[in-house]
Amino acid sequence: MKKIALFPGSFDPFTKGHEDIVLRGLKIFDEIIIAIGYNSGKSQRYFDIDFMVKKISETFEKHSNISVITYAELTAELAKKKNANYLLRGLRNTTDFEYENSISQVNRGLNANLESVFLITSPEFASISSSIIREVHRYKGDVSAYIPYEL
Repeated sequence: MKKIALFPGSFDPFTKGHEDIVLRGLKIFDEIIIAIGYNSGKSQRYFDIDFMVKKISETFEKHSNISVITYAELTAELAKKKNANYLLRGLRNTTDFEYENSISQVNRGLNANLESVFLITSPEFASISSSIIREVHRYKGDVSAYIPYEL
């Protein structure tokens, strides 16, 4: 059976840390679907979602087993529709673990076949967060060292 993983997130923006998790995930999974969700907890995106789909798709254009989609539904339901039995997530620190652990338990309750797989962020990317990148970009700082594409 094909091992398909869903890598969900708001990816506002998609960072080199996210890229690292996806590329390392390819050693475990046959296919990875990067799923950009409309986060109901965030009223407005900083980067346009279609722009982010384009940039992430370009980043992985040489990988036919990586796709990028958008969604506005429960992640567990999307996983069922895409025949993904795994959620791929990255962990930078213990705070991330606490948050991701709670989400993982709920997703498992909604979809018993869904297994969360956590990869520890590579040390060189552990300090990168989308919110910090947004703030630097908002004030015209150079974010090129933190993202795998040009803005």
